[in-house]
Amino acid sequence: MSPRLLVLDTSTESLHLGVCDGEREWVRVVPGGAQASAALLPALMALLDEAGLALRDLDAIAFGRGPGAFTGVRVACAVTQGLAFGASLAVLALDSLMAVAEDARAQGAGERVWVAVDARMGEVYAARMERVDAAWRTLDAPALHSPLALARRIADTASGDAVAGNSLLVHSAAWTGFDGGRWPASAPRAAALLTLARTAWARGERLDAAEALPLYVRDKVAATSAERAALRGAS
Repeated sequence: MSPRLLVLDTSTESLHLGVCDGEREWVRVVPGGAQASAALLPALMALLDEAGLALRDLDAIAFGRGPGAFTGVRVACAVTQGLAFGASLAVLALDSLMAVAEDARAQGAGERVWVAVDARMGEVYAARMERVDAAWRTLDAPALHSPLALARRIADTASGDAVAGNSLLVHSAAWTGFDGGRWPASAPRAAALLTLARTAWARGERLDAAEALPLYVRDKVAATSAERAALRGAS
């Protein structure tokens, strides 16, 4: 029987939300940022209402665990834990960068993708993904990179990998030497999250609500005044 799943990702400036009941899907994008914590729950409840489902009707809640915006990822984990505890649901932890790769693939990027997403502070969150037998696997684990160093590394390997994510726009100067496939508008959209969630469900990757934890690749989340000045000078 096909699962009924709720998915959410708040790792970017937008809240990507979705519900599936078998093959039927409902998706929604809501502005995030500073409004994420206030907007998320009402938007989720409205989406469930649109699908004609209650929390107790679901099989699991899938959440984007990051990496991404520090506060946004924490909000996703907290809301997922609260809803899952309250409704006695399992949770599915999804890699937010993998959702970007799946979104790019759906647009035609192919099945081997570097994801590069703006991490602020002059850095990018990046990972290399490959899709094999209808499931993604990680070739290079999520990590922080300099945009220029990452772009040069990818260009020098001549691997034919596509690059997906908003770093292509935010750090456009760094990518001038890369002539491969570009998918700058790719994001952890609900349709991609639902694809990953169905795969995770089929694989039995269910977790207890207490295990809805973030994936951090940066310990320091703010720059000092001197560091911000140095970044402005460098740019």
